[in-house]
Amino acid sequence: MPDAVCLDRSLPVAIIGGGPVGLAAAAHLIERGLRPCVFEVGSEAGTAVREWRHVRMFTPWRFNLDAAARRLLEAEGWKAPDADAFPPGADLFAVYLAPLATALANAGADIRYNAKVVGVSRRHHDRLREGQRAAGRGRDAAPFVLNLASPDGSIQVVEASAVIDCTGTWTSPNPAGAHGLPAPGEAANADRIAYGIPDMLGISRSTYAGVTTLVLGGGHSAMNAVLDLVALARQAPNTRIMWAFRHPLAEVNFGGGDADGLAARGTLGAQANALAKSGQIETLAPFLVHRIEREGDQLRVHGDRAGTTDAVLTDRIIVATGFRPDLSWLGEMRLTLDPAVQATPSLAPLIDPNLHSCGTVRPHGEAELRHPDEPGFYVAGMKAYGRAPTFLLATGYEQVRSIAAHLAGDIAAARRVELVLPETGVCSA
Repeated sequence: MPDAVCLDRSLPVAIIGGGPVGLAAAAHLIERGLRPCVFEVGSEAGTAVREWRHVRMFTPWRFNLDAAARRLLEAEGWKAPDADAFPPGADLFAVYLAPLATALANAGADIRYNAKVVGVSRRHHDRLREGQRAAGRGRDAAPFVLNLASPDGSIQVVEASAVIDCTGTWTSPNPAGAHGLPAPGEAANADRIAYGIPDMLGISRSTYAGVTTLVLGGGHSAMNAVLDLVALARQAPNTRIMWAFRHPLAEVNFGGGDADGLAARGTLGAQANALAKSGQIETLAPFLVHRIEREGDQLRVHGDRAGTTDAVLTDRIIVATGFRPDLSWLGEMRLTLDPAVQATPSLAPLIDPNLHSCGTVRPHGEAELRHPDEPGFYVAGMKAYGRAPTFLLATGYEQVRSIAAHLAGDIAAARRVELVLPETGVCSA
């Protein structure tokens, strides 16, 4: 589907995932006269967002609202929130996603809840079978087939003219182990290990108050987790915090501070940097986890500390080491992915932290997200970034705007870049 689009308009465009980017994709498709069908695994829109509802975003509302979604909402009398306010996940859902899902349904979008996509393929073609391309009956001409698992265990089959995977990476966190694999003992001690940013000042307060917690990771999720624990320690005596990094502290990227185009992101990094160097918390830098063992009511975490074997004792572990894409249910798709980043080869060099460590997000669209051997199939949103950690919602909105334009045959609009994003303030070029 490089230059011309032959979409079977008798079939819908399947959008997998009803979060911010998935719903934005539906809004753009409706504006283009196409018929979206959204499959959301939860009982409401934004299942993942509701799980981090206590976390305040470092992007203000102006970067969190998609243009087509906003037009659809405002046509129904919706009033946009303060563009400069920083919403928590709870507000992103209540103020934006919930009314957007209703507006999309009113506009004719087919939104199916409790619908988990467990497989995608082509009608009468597995990954191997090419078909009679010359006769117009080849793999590329076949519609997509989606297998949907219902809560009762039954499987429903749905066909689509194109597929946009917007499922994100929230349910696939990176493990604690230093080698990219779960550390021995990680699964066995899952009752004392959390991933992401637990609600330590809310529903999970009693779990972390007055005990020792080891936080693994050096990104924004880890920074948020540590800052919440520090706030908790002010209220709950004997709350102890250890923060483990993969690299020496001098090599940790805490962001651009005042030079960051997103002030809240810069402030988050600056606060975390000050804490790490203040002695108020114990930093383990570097510390690479090798195994986790239960020791009475605590966990002994064994690892490599600056080339020597070491171990620390903790009550709880928070693994905030990033996320990775779940590709297990896309085994019949002929995906073209960078072997390291697991993003498309055109996108990977723009976001690979090994090459582009400053974290600035580069706008891009349909052309960078194509899988040449699977025309009509796209991964958009956070999952499009593979294992790279620098995604912003506005980037996902630009992705689906471009994809929708391409699917509608507006190649010029698909190729335009209609987004300017703030720099992190630490890039040298």
